[in-house]
Amino acid sequence: AVGSVVSRRPGRAPFRVQAGGIALIVGLALVYTTPWDNYLIARGVWWYGDGVVTTRIWQMPLGEYLFVTIQSILVGVWTFQLDGPVGTTVAHSWRDRLFGIGAGVGVGLAGLAMLLGPASMFYMGAIFAWAAPVLALQWGVGWRYLLAVRRRVAVMVAVPVVYLSSIDRVAIEWGLWTISPTYSTGLTVGGLPLEEGVFFLVTSLFVAQALVLLRWVIARWG
Repeated sequence: AVGSVVSRRPGRAPFRVQAGGIALIVGLALVYTTPWDNYLIARGVWWYGDGVVTTRIWQMPLGEYLFVTIQSILVGVWTFQLDGPVGTTVAHSWRDRLFGIGAGVGVGLAGLAMLLGPASMFYMGAIFAWAAPVLALQWGVGWRYLLAVRRRVAVMVAVPVVYLSSIDRVAIEWGLWTISPTYSTGLTVGGLPLEEGVFFLVTSLFVAQALVLLRWVIARWG
């Protein structure tokens, strides 16, 4: 059953797995996020306050690269703090893999529809379209296992989302950076633009799911 996870594996990942996994995530996050981030900045989806930026690499401020790195490390460390025994009894067939990939494609199609819609949906559509390939890969690899440990994954994701969203809300309120009203819905949650909350949700999912699946794959095939 999906909800049953039986394991004889240790609860905490070895340090080499933790360090290696987080280092891999940081590298992938920088490679995957940099072109997307630079494009949105060049498009004018957001901009920075006067005197805030001192050094840019391409369109992105140096601080943006540092943020991607630090977020990946923070979520990665938090994920491993909550990680538990690895279940090796959850079956994941080729049909399941195709279903997971299809779900990711569905996210991408939703993003494309937003991108082709009103300008106010552009930022949200860009997030969905950008997130889709990663989610399709992760869900294709093991959505059944992620579902089996969903309570653990939910906490791994929820805490960083709340923390990062709170910091981001303050940064926007202080004028450190501004989201374009043209390319965003204008909807907020607790004063935070909805798009930012969705961004932190999907990026935290990227990290938590990747590291949980890493341990599962190692346990099954190692």
